[in-house]
Amino acid sequence: MGFRSWFEHRPQKAVRRTVRSHRTDSVLARAALVTSTGEAWAFATRAELLMISAPEAPAGQADDESRGAPSVVVHREWADVDRATYDTESNVIRVHWVDGAEPTPLPLDGRRSVLPQVLRERVQWSVVLAEPVKLPGGGSARVAVRRRVDGELFSQVIGGSDLDLADPDIAGVIDAAEARVRNAAGLPA
Repeated sequence: MGFRSWFEHRPQKAVRRTVRSHRTDSVLARAALVTSTGEAWAFATRAELLMISAPEAPAGQADDESRGAPSVVVHREWADVDRATYDTESNVIRVHWVDGAEPTPLPLDGRRSVLPQVLRERVQWSVVLAEPVKLPGGGSARVAVRRRVDGELFSQVIGGSDLDLADPDIAGVIDAAEARVRNAAGLPA
């Protein structure tokens, strides 16, 4: 695949319009995704991760206007991403969310893309400080100070579905860890 053909592969016009209407800044990386229902793309900007899906055109109609309207499947800031894993064998990125939502798979279509590297860099950039926390009863969690694209710092508690902040012993351990990371980042505890 030559230099020219790599750059010529780009989303249809309707997908590009949808990206322009939903993003807050310029696109750093994009990647076509494997889908059985039409066209899908992942876009990484300085502020957020976007995933846009566009249905296929009806049989016999291949122009952009005959396709269904693209929809935004994912539109989340980097501080919402707990982590992402990239399986090079299957060529799938799995984005894990801090709110415990089901991980979002991004099945890359095999074309060369810098999306995995940019995704990693943006998530790492958003983490200012993090501390793992051992919980009473054997569980674990993490507290972190994260950064939004505008520079705002805030703290975040990341744990599994079994994290019970109503338990005073667990809440005490989490509160102490959160106070430490907030203090280390110069935030009020």
